Amino acid sequence: MTSEHKKSGLAGLTLAAVGIVYGDIGTSPLYTLKTVFDPAHGLLLSHENLLGIVSLIFWGLTLIVSLKYVTLVLRADNRGEGGIMALMALVLSSVSRLSRWHFPLMVIGVFGATLFYGDSVITPAISVLSAIEGLEVATPAFSPYVVPLTIVVLVALYSVQSHGTAGIGRYFAPIMVLWFAALAGMGVVNIIKSPAILAALNPLHAATFLMNNGFVAFVALGAVVLALTGAEALYADMGHFGKKPIRLAWFLIAFPALALNYLGQGGLLLAHPEAVSNPFYQQLGAWSVYPLVILSTMATVIASQATISGTFSMTKQAIALGFLPRMRVRHTSESEIGQIYIPAVNWLQLAVVLLAVVSFGSSENLAAAYGIAVTATMLSTTILTFFVIRYRWKMNLALCWGATGFFLIIDVNLVSATALKLFHGGWFPLLLGSILFIVMLTWKRGRQLVFQNLEKHAIPLNEFLSSLFIAPPLRVPGTAIFLRGETDGVPHALLHNLLHNKVLHERVIFLTVFMHEEPWVAPSERVRVVDLGHQCYQVNVHYGFKDEPDIPGALAQCAEQGLDFEMMETSFFIARQTIISTPGAGMMPWREHLFVTMSRNARTAADYYQIPSNRVIELGTQVEI
Repeated sequence: MTSEHKKSGLAGLTLAAVGIVYGDIGTSPLYTLKTVFDPAHGLLLSHENLLGIVSLIFWGLTLIVSLKYVTLVLRADNRGEGGIMALMALVLSSVSRLSRWHFPLMVIGVFGATLFYGDSVITPAISVLSAIEGLEVATPAFSPYVVPLTIVVLVALYSVQSHGTAGIGRYFAPIMVLWFAALAGMGVVNIIKSPAILAALNPLHAATFLMNNGFVAFVALGAVVLALTGAEALYADMGHFGKKPIRLAWFLIAFPALALNYLGQGGLLLAHPEAVSNPFYQQLGAWSVYPLVILSTMATVIASQATISGTFSMTKQAIALGFLPRMRVRHTSESEIGQIYIPAVNWLQLAVVLLAVVSFGSSENLAAAYGIAVTATMLSTTILTFFVIRYRWKMNLALCWGATGFFLIIDVNLVSATALKLFHGGWFPLLLGSILFIVMLTWKRGRQLVFQNLEKHAIPLNEFLSSLFIAPPLRVPGTAIFLRGETDGVPHALLHNLLHNKVLHERVIFLTVFMHEEPWVAPSERVRVVDLGHQCYQVNVHYGFKDEPDIPGALAQCAEQGLDFEMMETSFFIARQTIISTPGAGMMPWREHLFVTMSRNARTAADYYQIPSNRVIELGTQVEI
């Protein structure tokens, strides 16, 4: 590839990153300053306070987004993949399973991931709602229609998810570039009118504000966090774009535009304090309100789309890592494997988003719910990053603390500040996260109990085959494939088949799927075939948590190792497990019943692994936990 082509590809990825990665943080100027100076927070709009707040926002973007995420956290990739689930998998693979840190780190990672789900509910609600609220600036007559219009936009957005984003995705980058250009332009206009706001670039104003305002400043800090929402998204989307395009998009486009706009809004409020009711929509005067409503609605829909796609991606990772039951995953693009649609997640998320819009009713009320999920996820990321630096990169302890300790102090303070809003809406994402946290840990623990039960009653495969062929059963034509767990002995389906049908196929395959705590497994390492004798084979198939499980595709690879399959002569025998809750050891009764319910409604293994349904024979087996 020529350097010209490389530059062209890099430019394309950078623009695409502007469209997808920075939608959330890019729409924060819609509501951040309005929320900070909300009368409910008790912060007076004075010259000193305004300089302090704008300074806090600017240096927050510099330290937390530019330094922590773009510079440090993007280095903690799991074979090019980012996001808290990928980071957790990286940490767990770096720390021994016997280590005292293993379980606590898994809990931190899962909790951070569940808070991402809470954040993914608030983002579409607050973003679209704040965009539509611009109509109130034009005329108060629109006030009764803000919530209904928001609901219409959101329902339309979630309704088109099943068709994929390939068609509209190409328009995301130009719209977001236009959005950032508008942010920068409005900022420059108002900075020119009030150049005194440039004093906010001095971090002493932020420090002075925090020292002079005590508790009120602490409360305001919880609202300043709104300017940083979406920082986690740039890490989660690293696998789609790579580090360099994300860094270039931030430093060349997103960061300058955001900094200029926050300074510009500050300059506007210096000259016109009465604009505090909605400083974003009053930056250019009445003539600009309707065009800005249209542009901001498009920008917030794009920000919401990125969050929805991120939720689908994280759910798929959680299923692969064993934290959620198998669900139906549909691919919406033949060329882009990352474009997926999960119906159950889509409609459940829409229901909760609409509940949030109707319950909270305004972006100010939703803002309280927003910050706590974002800051807690940031704190989880910082803690996990420490363990990557320490155990993966093998750096000395002092350097590890030096790299993450500063951010840990900031994150703890931000979490504490947003925790003050717990009873003013902060409970909402925490409740959502807690429910998902219980669901994910229950599923993980339940699967462990199932494996332990199967392992306890397992018959060693090699010994069984040795005894079986002393007086072999009747062999019938064809190939039988028995799915076998990682810790199983003889598959239950084989025992049932021998017991009831008293025959054995002329060729028997024991198929075991291994899911690894890394995103991708190279095709060359995907399949391993072991000859067990008597035309019996053990086939091990390896997948990463971002790989698409495809058993027919994996079997086709076996030809390279001398094992050919004719699908019309092959039968797949799968044991359909019926989980039975028993008193005593295991989990609490209510958790066992929750696990049993999830297990009954989970997608079948045949469906999940893309095995042709007309080649599957299911045999029931009961497992007690």
